[in-house]
Amino acid sequence: MPRPLVLGNGSLLVTYDARGAMRDLYYPQVGLPNHLNGYRNRLGFWIEGRFAWLDEDGWSVEQSYAPEALVGLSQFENLSLGVSLTLEEGVLPSQPVLLRRLSLSNRTERALGVKIFSTHDLRIGGHDVGDTALYHPFSDSILHYKGRFGFLFGGEAGENGLVEYTTGTKGFKNFEGTWRDAEDGHLAGIPIAQGSVDSTLALRVDLNPGQSADAWLWMVCGSGMDDCIHRWEALRYRPWLDHLVDVHQYWQGWTQRVEPHLDGLPDDLASAVKVSCRIIRTQIDAQGAVIAANDSDILETARATYSYMWPRDGAFVTNVLSTLGYDQLARRFFGFCAQVLDPARPVLLHKYAPDGSLGASWHPWIVDNQPEIPLQEDESALTLAALGDWFQRSQDLEALTPLWENFARPMANFLVDFRDPKSGLPHPSWDLWEERRGIHAFTVSALIRAMRAAAELARSVGDDSASRYVEVADEVRSAMLTQMIDPESGRIWRRLEPSPAGPRIDPVVDSSTLGVALLRALEPDHPVVGATLAAVESRLIVGSVTGGVARYEGDYYWRVRDDVPGNPWIICTLWLAQVKLLRAKSAADLVEPEAWIRWALRHAAPTGVLPEQLHPDTGEALSVSPLTWSHAELIQTILAFRTAQLRLS
Repeated sequence: MPRPLVLGNGSLLVTYDARGAMRDLYYPQVGLPNHLNGYRNRLGFWIEGRFAWLDEDGWSVEQSYAPEALVGLSQFENLSLGVSLTLEEGVLPSQPVLLRRLSLSNRTERALGVKIFSTHDLRIGGHDVGDTALYHPFSDSILHYKGRFGFLFGGEAGENGLVEYTTGTKGFKNFEGTWRDAEDGHLAGIPIAQGSVDSTLALRVDLNPGQSADAWLWMVCGSGMDDCIHRWEALRYRPWLDHLVDVHQYWQGWTQRVEPHLDGLPDDLASAVKVSCRIIRTQIDAQGAVIAANDSDILETARATYSYMWPRDGAFVTNVLSTLGYDQLARRFFGFCAQVLDPARPVLLHKYAPDGSLGASWHPWIVDNQPEIPLQEDESALTLAALGDWFQRSQDLEALTPLWENFARPMANFLVDFRDPKSGLPHPSWDLWEERRGIHAFTVSALIRAMRAAAELARSVGDDSASRYVEVADEVRSAMLTQMIDPESGRIWRRLEPSPAGPRIDPVVDSSTLGVALLRALEPDHPVVGATLAAVESRLIVGSVTGGVARYEGDYYWRVRDDVPGNPWIICTLWLAQVKLLRAKSAADLVEPEAWIRWALRHAAPTGVLPEQLHPDTGEALSVSPLTWSHAELIQTILAFRTAQLRLS
């Protein structure tokens, strides 16, 4: 199930599903570890002898973000129970604290007594071995802790705190969990449990006919039980409403720097940029890692997650943020990459965990019985290109100098040497889709872009290697045009596949070949770009109700139907729009790209969250959601649309 609401501050990230249940809880880093792993923390209500969980049938649901803020603002109504609920929630900007305001309204003509139940089903540190849950009477809260992690759950309604609580065993032998205890409207009051445990607390609100009242719930995270208590004590001396107002004001201020880039855009496109910026921010760890996605439902299919930093994704995301003025986030990303780069092997590998450790991979270190570094060369090249773009905007020579010495120059020199002396093209590596090895059009385009960026960076720091990088860029471009172009159609092949008899042509039409224009390897008007664009349009636009553009012909990942090239991807569809914007000659040429932008907006969740890909028939989100890269490409395409408007006006 997608995660249409994500809330975070760089050290705490929580995600909610489409029915309002919390499904992921990451602390103290974005993406590491997940203390829920997809299990549900949810709300329940006991009214006039009847119980209802908020994430079950019977409730209407409308989820959204508050205007101009990373604050969830969701509406729920249960006609049978006679109540409605507005749930406003946010993570404090500088504290690992989630604050939830529950505004309950009585829609009946009789007085109602409402019990609110909140469940806490944690897997602290990613597993449920050795957890402790206890009622802490000095703070009137429930505490879960294990090792270096602590979580305090509390609440109040009016002047009253918890009216009931319990802890217990869950998911072990015949014990289902304390959530089951709540369904009779009363909690057992067990004060402590250890092992595989959960807990539930209860508040009470009394409502006259037509009356509304607020209740508050909070989760305070810390490095252990005492740290949680200290954080809670520091917060409780101000009204909880003041803390929630702080969240609103912080995000309103944070988003203000985007405004100058949005002049002249339609309101819905300008709003989409701001929403996407805030969603992207939730997926970036305070230490610099840009995480691809934090939707744990992917565990159901692969027993692996997207909670890693792919340098490729990070480069695209950082470039967009840098364009919009979020310079500090860009510097942190480059600093993270510099830290994980091995001086003895100065190239970025497949992916990294938020703490800098090497991520899980399926790329072998031996090919044809020969040892080989399993790299995706475009990841290093794109990161180098993003660094060049960042410096062009920031002109921050003081920050660049150490990055050049310890990161960019070693990596640039590796890329220079990682080429076949006969062909001039790079040696085989893995493609951006991480599925096949070879010499890829996208990778070659990224290398050309990286060499040009390296030349500019070298000139800026007074390094005399700039001319060599320019030569390499020209050599690779010439080799690409002589060895990778289909003589019949004029389009670029997606790959040359290595073989003992020499490179074999891979003629499959792949949306990534649009990178030849997007990465500025060739001019937008170059005949190869036109022929490549025509091939993508004729072979990869999905002929179904959903529409959109597939990754490549025969894409098997999450495949639904065999009579379409693949599922439509947000990224690939927006790439098509971007190339058309680069090639636009008149205002009429902007109509189709704008339509593709609005296609992406139509297939976002009501909150604006974008997935990786879509079901070709139903349009439902497939794979992970939100995907950080999808949001970056949406912003990039909208900015490109405005640039094209100005150019053609």
